[in-house]
Amino acid sequence: MKQGWIYILKCADESYYCGSTSNLEQRINEHIFHKYSGYTSARLPVELVFSQEFADINDAIRIERQIKGWSRKKKEALIKGDFNLLHELSKCKNETSSYNK
Repeated sequence: MKQGWIYILKCADESYYCGSTSNLEQRINEHIFHKYSGYTSARLPVELVFSQEFADINDAIRIERQIKGWSRKKKEALIKGDFNLLHELSKCKNETSSYNK
């Protein structure tokens, strides 16, 4: 099993970029030194604001895809380690939710 990482970068335009990799240091350098054209290359400089290691790269990829769909507030709660707020923001708030009955 190959280990993996998820990471969140804060871009110069204050947006967040979430990615996954098997080599965190190398991947961050690739973002910083504009190795690939893409989202972050147009928003340099970037700053690593969150990372988490996983024993299996497949878990990291799954979590990356989940985080990419999150709101900015949820990403910021994760970055700050505010798991109470993250839990609260994760609750379903639509009218059909069993939480609202």
